[in-house]
Amino acid sequence: MENVAVANAEIEKSAKSLTTLIYVLYAVSFLVGITAIVAIVMNYLKKGDVAGTFLESHFRWQIRTFWFGLLWSVVGGFLLAVVVGWAVLFANFVWMIYRIAKGFLRLNDNKPMYA
Repeated sequence: MENVAVANAEIEKSAKSLTTLIYVLYAVSFLVGITAIVAIVMNYLKKGDVAGTFLESHFRWQIRTFWFGLLWSVVGGFLLAVVVGWAVLFANFVWMIYRIAKGFLRLNDNKPMYA
């Protein structure tokens, strides 16, 4: 029984490291955009591995951050023609930084994200 507990702890530690890496990839995407694509692919490929753990809520948070961030980037890009796009893009930038930082801090405290 003790070996099972140790094995489960190792699996959770590995999954938490992966979740941290994905937050880092999203943060780095502001400098190197392709890392967000790598991160979202990792989210979908490893989603089953974290099912039923507190990390599942982090994956949901990360996936939603990516898709809503992409949506508002596209909307802001189209609205650049009428100048208001800059405000939309800036608000999206701030929102994404907030989501990445908030998620990372809650992960660091071993807390789930909001549903």
